[in-house]
Amino acid sequence: MDILRLITAGSVDDGKSTLIGRLLYDSKSILQDQLEVLEKHSKNKNDDGVDLALLTDGLRAEREQGITIDVAYRYFSTSKRKFIIADAPGHVQYTRNMITGASNSDLMVILIDARKGVIEQTRRHSIIASLLKLKKVAVAINKMDMVDYSEDVFETIKADYSKIAEELGLNDVTYFPISALKGDNIVSLSPVTDWYKGSSLLEYLEEVQLDQVQNNGSRFQVQYVIRPQTEELHDYRGYAGQIVSGSFQKGHKIAILPAGIITEISAIEVNGAEVQEAFEGQPVVIQIKEDIDVSRGDFFTSAEELPNVEKEIEVLLCWLDHKALQPGNKYLLQHHSRQLKAVIKQVDYKINVNTLEKETAEEDIQLNEIAKVTIRTAQPLVFDDFISNKKTGSAILVDETSNATVAACIIQ
Repeated sequence: MDILRLITAGSVDDGKSTLIGRLLYDSKSILQDQLEVLEKHSKNKNDDGVDLALLTDGLRAEREQGITIDVAYRYFSTSKRKFIIADAPGHVQYTRNMITGASNSDLMVILIDARKGVIEQTRRHSIIASLLKLKKVAVAINKMDMVDYSEDVFETIKADYSKIAEELGLNDVTYFPISALKGDNIVSLSPVTDWYKGSSLLEYLEEVQLDQVQNNGSRFQVQYVIRPQTEELHDYRGYAGQIVSGSFQKGHKIAILPAGIITEISAIEVNGAEVQEAFEGQPVVIQIKEDIDVSRGDFFTSAEELPNVEKEIEVLLCWLDHKALQPGNKYLLQHHSRQLKAVIKQVDYKINVNTLEKETAEEDIQLNEIAKVTIRTAQPLVFDDFISNKKTGSAILVDETSNATVAACIIQ
């Protein structure tokens, strides 16, 4: 069976944790001892006598406040597919946690409170889905039981969100009228929404076709240089790491970047055994013909499909720090295992999450704001643009003094 990785997104109290709890509960993915603990600690009980949100709200602070703070991952399966669900926090100050969960997801489920409609957080999460190139979005209009399962309310919210989706280029959006608390249209269709002719949310998740992410180019980044220097392996020199994208074959010509040296692969090892070819995601040790100075963070790439090697890059970033971003600020750019000193050369514009328009950044970029900036690095950076290769087209900015992650970057 294949695995669907999805993330739930929405504002505070939209019912994300309850929705995931309902999926786990109704699909019989809860063990008996978990159910007993759930019944014991439940305060906000539903018709089944349990508080389903407790299944994902694992931190004590979350249970006490009834909110989600950290990203919680839950696993379950049906006869058709396995699922990994990321329950992301809804509070604005935890947007960084939401980006973490979304970066590894195939699909986003955006919850909208039927009483409130489309709000600022809906737009912010939709922008993140667009920036991360999540091609499929499920919009679950929740708490339909509180608006008497009104078709007019559902259609109005659907029309409002369709405008946002069109502006952001989210072309594959499916809408569901649900009640996570009551279980309407979650696992099976509910008779109280007889006007709704689509599938239940779980049926959709089981059947939705996953687009194969095409990361262009063969890319391998050195994480460790192996030099045993023993009598048996006196001249051995291997380069360990994981193949970021594509594949590598023994005998193929490669470029070592950023130096720009062309050489040939003499051997590839996987789990200590030599192989002719290795593929994306595999941890390998690669040996090359020439004795070349190669360091941690250097890239091996196919000689025919070269990435960009530049000292200046344009990125879209979500600012994650309480201290504002200003032109001239210095940071460390972390790009997989390579870390470079970097400076913010200029802020080109920021995105207004309410109007989705590009605005001149007259003031500093604040926490959770999304902006396009130009970054200059001390040494050349080896990268692809995010559209052609997600793996080598993303990076983070790190504060030099606190070592805190201050921005998630998508390289343009």
